[in-house]
Amino acid sequence: MGDVNSSRNPDTSPPAASSAERGPRHVGIILDGNRRWARAKGLDVSEGHRAGATVVLDAIDWARESGVEILSLWLLSTDNFRRPEAELAQLFDIITDLARAVAHKGYPLRILCAENVLPAPLAERLHALTSAESATEKAERNSPFEVNLAIGYGGRREIIEAVHALIDEEIARGGDLTSLRTAVSEGSVGTHLSTAGQSAPDLLIRTSGEQRLSGFLLWQSVHSELVFCETLWPDFTRGDFDAAIDEYASRERRFGA
Repeated sequence: MGDVNSSRNPDTSPPAASSAERGPRHVGIILDGNRRWARAKGLDVSEGHRAGATVVLDAIDWARESGVEILSLWLLSTDNFRRPEAELAQLFDIITDLARAVAHKGYPLRILCAENVLPAPLAERLHALTSAESATEKAERNSPFEVNLAIGYGGRREIIEAVHALIDEEIARGGDLTSLRTAVSEGSVGTHLSTAGQSAPDLLIRTSGEQRLSGFLLWQSVHSELVFCETLWPDFTRGDFDAAIDEYASRERRFGA
């Protein structure tokens, strides 16, 4: 791996441009409001998830047509596993079908997840949809558009797992506590995140009127612009997406300077 301290962290390093005069390269969306949408219509919550899955496929097309290079979609958080088992069982089936449909679009697909929290059958089905290439190899491949599906994802857990992987790597190299302390840096942690090799999200969108990130891309979003949309996810339209892109373009990005 070389000198980990000299590694440049692609997930946190700001680009040279200081404003959003160009469109965002990487957009993340927190898909919120499926259950509220269903309940407002007197439907089973699974119908909200199905309606939301249809919008996911549309959003991928909107992002690609807008010049976005990476689209990250948060479908299921680790906190969501506290929901009723019957709802989760239906949701797992919907997510599997959705991931398969996304994969069939032919874009490089990356699953962002904590594999040890997913039911084994779901983890196996998702794994089968991605190639045998490593995450970094896929990101470095010259592809105009990539899709990340965050399934069973939690930002804090991702950081912990990245640090654990870094520790395991240093132990395997025969390091001691002193070398381990030296090995831990923003760059080295970044290379062990699920988005390793990708640029940081320029824009994060959350639907349904909630104004929090809930840990989505917690490490990577330090300089992200945030847009909160009142629309429930199943009602999210191309107009809502374009409005978020326009809002991003109207802002001056200073990256703390």
